[in-house]
Amino acid sequence: MEVLARHYLDEIARQLRGYKRLGDGALAQLRNEDFLVVLDPESNSIATLVKHLAGNMRSRFTDFLTTDGEKPDRFRDQEFLVDASTTREEVMRWWDQGWTHVFSTVEELRPADIMHTIYIRNEPHTVVQALNRALAHYAMHVGQIVFLAKHLRSSEWKTLSVPRGKSEEFKIVSPKTPVKRGV
Repeated sequence: MEVLARHYLDEIARQLRGYKRLGDGALAQLRNEDFLVVLDPESNSIATLVKHLAGNMRSRFTDFLTTDGEKPDRFRDQEFLVDASTTREEVMRWWDQGWTHVFSTVEELRPADIMHTIYIRNEPHTVVQALNRALAHYAMHVGQIVFLAKHLRSSEWKTLSVPRGKSEEFKIVSPKTPVKRGV
């Protein structure tokens, strides 16, 4: 169990780092004014998405094992309010601070912690459930950020993955290695 738990914690950290890298790559391509663009009245700007992520990350990953993940000093509705005075520097500070909360907590977790019960809005979650919930939530919002950045930069966008029409160049051809199974 301990080996599997360690593998899980390493894998969740790897995936979270990957989503941060994707977000970093998208945010780096934006012009200052791009952070505040809203496509329609029901949409969020990139600045708003980052502010929300940072608020969620701080709340969920501060005192992760010992306090409810919905902290009393979190005012979620305010995370969706940004104005024209919001700067790129402010957004990037939110982004970096949020991820610092996540990574410092995940790095401190031990295999024995994964089945520990924690609470989010008074609902019990195992650490595995809470981490999977966070991963899915962050992946969704990073995907929104990448989508918006790609839309805003259009022909100036530099892909963050395999470029369109170049898939064949990234194929790795290797013989299959047989998997040994227990008797």
